[in-house]
Amino acid sequence: MGGFFGAVSRRDCVLDVFFGVDYHSHLGTRRGGMAVYGAETGFQRQIHSIENTPFRTKFEADLSKFHGTSGIGCISDTDPQPLLVRSHLGMYAICTVGRINNAEALAERYFSSGGRQFMAMSSGAVNASELTAALINEADTLTEGIRRAQEEIDGSSSILLLTPDGLIAARDRLGRLPVLVGQNEEGCCVSFESFAYQKLGYQTIQELGPGEIARITPDGVERLQAPGDTMRICAFLWTYYGYPNSNYEGVNVEVMRYRNGEIMADEEERRKEIPDVDFVAGVPDSGLPHAIGYANRSGKRFARPFVKYTPTWPRSFMPENQDVRNQVAKMKQIPVPELIEGKKLLFVDDSIVRGTQLRETVEFLYRSGAKEVHIRSACPPVMYGCKYLNFSRSNSDMELLARRTMHLLEGDNLEEYVPEYADATTERGKCLLRSICEQMGFDSLGYQSLDSLLKAIGIDREQICTYCWTGRE
Repeated sequence: MGGFFGAVSRRDCVLDVFFGVDYHSHLGTRRGGMAVYGAETGFQRQIHSIENTPFRTKFEADLSKFHGTSGIGCISDTDPQPLLVRSHLGMYAICTVGRINNAEALAERYFSSGGRQFMAMSSGAVNASELTAALINEADTLTEGIRRAQEEIDGSSSILLLTPDGLIAARDRLGRLPVLVGQNEEGCCVSFESFAYQKLGYQTIQELGPGEIARITPDGVERLQAPGDTMRICAFLWTYYGYPNSNYEGVNVEVMRYRNGEIMADEEERRKEIPDVDFVAGVPDSGLPHAIGYANRSGKRFARPFVKYTPTWPRSFMPENQDVRNQVAKMKQIPVPELIEGKKLLFVDDSIVRGTQLRETVEFLYRSGAKEVHIRSACPPVMYGCKYLNFSRSNSDMELLARRTMHLLEGDNLEEYVPEYADATTERGKCLLRSICEQMGFDSLGYQSLDSLLKAIGIDREQICTYCWTGRE
């Protein structure tokens, strides 16, 4: 995944950019970058690896060197960015968030039309922001170039440019990710997360619509392209990777998660499926609010039978080596024996994707003396890897626990049965739950239904992307 932040002001805004970008650190663990512009200093840029050291500590030493009244920055789980670009459209810095599925085809088209070269990364792939900039530079204006780039990209791309005249922000064509604009007395900012600028004294004045392009200056927002009519915002913003304080399309993340857990408990109560447990708990961190909602509605006591030790390893997938990541995940789980030994526990997780760490968590709970461990997922079974955003490390659908289990049960010809397996009330759905319980050692398993998840989000379901569950665009 990733996220970006930008600010333009009548005063030096380097600190705003620094803290605004830092507040997006939950969205990526590979690289962070900042670019600033000042009339006297011109463009300045720095990119650091944040795989083993947080963004804040890597960039503190750069702050005294940076000076400018406008700037952008990003947290990236993919390519180094922002990039500085010099073209017939002028000098600008660019960062992007999204996924380009047809990157190779676009690069080859660029070469065939006279383009000379790209700076290849160690994998041989082209930097997505550099490719986007090349597409933009084929046009006569930045606005036309952004529009054409988004039309040609298969996947999604939200774009933020820093120019000598201010910022240009563009939300991806179908609005799969949010882009919000805040304002204070001295200027404006652009952000993925709303809370990132509220702490800096900005107030929300606009949320860009799907495909909308806007110029942001200290005086406000100038629309360069009107938003499209179709939106497919990612539902995982609310269930998993959005920060609790943020609002997307007017819906707060934390409030949605409480409501989601309550609805799940309502459904299970109606079906008489709430097990007799001593405690309801959440898998830290984003599973906790779903579990609070479940516990409040079911009347079961909420507890934290284990906590994460995060001072030295804030996120378990920071190390590049998978074995190290797995070991870090184990080391972070610190049990509270008094809340585990001899107890029957129900854990709510935000989602079950590959299931690797969840299996280890359940094994850890049993080793710590748990009598029963019941699992609930706050969203439906994940059946398809996301092809629009880079928020999952899964390289194949067969890495997904539900998909892999369904394949074991059904064989290769399974597409027509996906809706049945995703529905816990059908025979195939019940079979999927039993099979996963046997594989993972759960005493019971339940998934939130798609209808109930959409109800918890509360906006028009036609505006929400549910591809990872349904396979439908």
